[in-house]
Amino acid sequence: MNLEAIQDPEFLRSYSTKQLKELATEIRSFLVNKLSVTGGHLGPNLGVVELTLMLHKMYESPKDKFLFDVGHQAYVHKILTGRADRFDTLKQYQGLCGYPKMTESEHDVWEAGHSSTSLSAAMGMALARDLKKEQFHVVPVIGDGALTGGMALEALNHIGHEQVDLTVVLNDNEMSIAPNVGALHNILGRLRSNGGYKRTKEDLEYLIKKIPALGGPISSTAERLKDSLKYLLSKGMFFEEMGFTYYGPIDGHDFDDLHRHIQYAKKTKGPVILHVLTKKGKGYEPAELDASGAWHGPGPYAIESGDMQKKSGPPAYSAVFSDTVAKIAETDERVVAITAAMPGGTKLDRFASKFPDRMFDVGIAEQHATTMAAGIATQGLKPVFGVYSTFLQRGYDQLVHDVCRQNLNVIFGIDRSGLVGGDGETHQGVFDINYMRHLPNMKILMPKDENELQHMIYTAYKNDDGPMAVRYPRGNGYGVHMDEELQAVPVGQWPVVKEGSDAVILAFGTMLPLAEEAAEYMEQNGVSVRVVNANSAKPLDEKQLREIGEEGLPILTIEEAALLGGFGSAVLEFLHDEQLASMPVKRMGIPDRYIEHGSVGLIYEELGLTTSEVINELKQLIPSKMKRA
Repeated sequence: MNLEAIQDPEFLRSYSTKQLKELATEIRSFLVNKLSVTGGHLGPNLGVVELTLMLHKMYESPKDKFLFDVGHQAYVHKILTGRADRFDTLKQYQGLCGYPKMTESEHDVWEAGHSSTSLSAAMGMALARDLKKEQFHVVPVIGDGALTGGMALEALNHIGHEQVDLTVVLNDNEMSIAPNVGALHNILGRLRSNGGYKRTKEDLEYLIKKIPALGGPISSTAERLKDSLKYLLSKGMFFEEMGFTYYGPIDGHDFDDLHRHIQYAKKTKGPVILHVLTKKGKGYEPAELDASGAWHGPGPYAIESGDMQKKSGPPAYSAVFSDTVAKIAETDERVVAITAAMPGGTKLDRFASKFPDRMFDVGIAEQHATTMAAGIATQGLKPVFGVYSTFLQRGYDQLVHDVCRQNLNVIFGIDRSGLVGGDGETHQGVFDINYMRHLPNMKILMPKDENELQHMIYTAYKNDDGPMAVRYPRGNGYGVHMDEELQAVPVGQWPVVKEGSDAVILAFGTMLPLAEEAAEYMEQNGVSVRVVNANSAKPLDEKQLREIGEEGLPILTIEEAALLGGFGSAVLEFLHDEQLASMPVKRMGIPDRYIEHGSVGLIYEELGLTTSEVINELKQLIPSKMKRA
């Protein structure tokens, strides 16, 4: 079948099991081939081919609503809804998004790039449907990893209480990005091993009916016996007690098994759990055998060998972060590391290999991780929470209420700060300065390179005056010399990397190279521009800012972060409050909108974060100095 000719999934309703199997094989081959060039979430999508085909066969999208939790397992859904012809552009600039996106298709009814949101959204859609007296199915598809998120459990609790008609497809592949952890994961493990749950449940109900309904103490004993038998033999009771009708475990690669149980679900009143077992990476051996999570979202790879195209070069910022924490931990047993289901992404798996007893993976639970770190800090230890910038957003109240308010010494290694490229809007780490800067007691640092990063991590460790966040970008460093001995960086004292007397560039973190290149050009054209490595957004270097203000020098701030409430805003606020705002000040950064996916270089061009634009801004700041520029 020509997958690129598919316009909508209606054709599936007449397909036989034999035809579905053939189509599943074609889709897997298509995904393996296309993603070998573009990269993308291969493992999750290979695992849901049969499930997605059967959902689209038995429901009527977009009338019926599919919500894909996290969204990275929606590629098959995209193929079946008319987007296969755009897969060459997957996650590329102005190309196909790697997650569901409403502007792409009417079949995408919910956008998600973070986990554990689907059940709450599905509940909202179901309630709205019922209030409007409409008729359609709401079907969230959530992974066993995403189900560990607190928000998902809150939604389960409410859905079960309200008894709305809603079918939750629990896609259980025993993995999120890394292997799952936690008690809920263990409950699901016991369910997986109990293939005869439904038959056991039916036998139990028959047995219980044989217990006579007698009065008095005998009746009470009989009821307790019934409950005991249920809990002893009926392993689906976790969901049943939450108010759901449980069906499963279901073979997620068996069309007949899926068909039968989806029929059950459609006929059942109230909330239903379809517990579907799938194999992440199914149909492509390297991805099937992957236990580390490397095939969750690989870059380009060789199809035959499964070898990934790895670029040699300087160490990744994440690796420098983790290795520095491990180096400090060698001499201080108080240091412990925390991750929220991202040991590989944050490179804290490297720390775990050395200090397994001092590394804690809490699962997809950033709220818990943040407050747990605060609790650890109260006992005199040194917790280090490695977390993506956009994932820490999920722990915001805990950051405010439990960490900053109590002024606890928690270290935040904020990974993926700034633009991240292909993952797009949901993952661009451009808001963390803004949501942390206004919090009392918080300090925010960002290095100019990987060597300064290791010293900043050490600085955060040596700090005993409340929380400190060290933010750093995705990707590799510059290959600079790495000092052997770690040293504390003076916080709130910005190094001047180039002197100048006509204007000043305050460059935050990754923007320093742009500033240096622009200043060099201006120097060659007779204009002297000072370049400052403004490596802390809070505290500011107030002494230096006062000196610049007294000199009356124009200021240009540059940051790879949202302008509203960001680093440049902090500079403006200080200058205004100190009545030093008479000199011109301009800011460069991320405008007030979400930034879509694409290579970071192309996004820089789109946003004007380039050397040529820095030069243009300087020319506008100091027109009287532009004699030869």
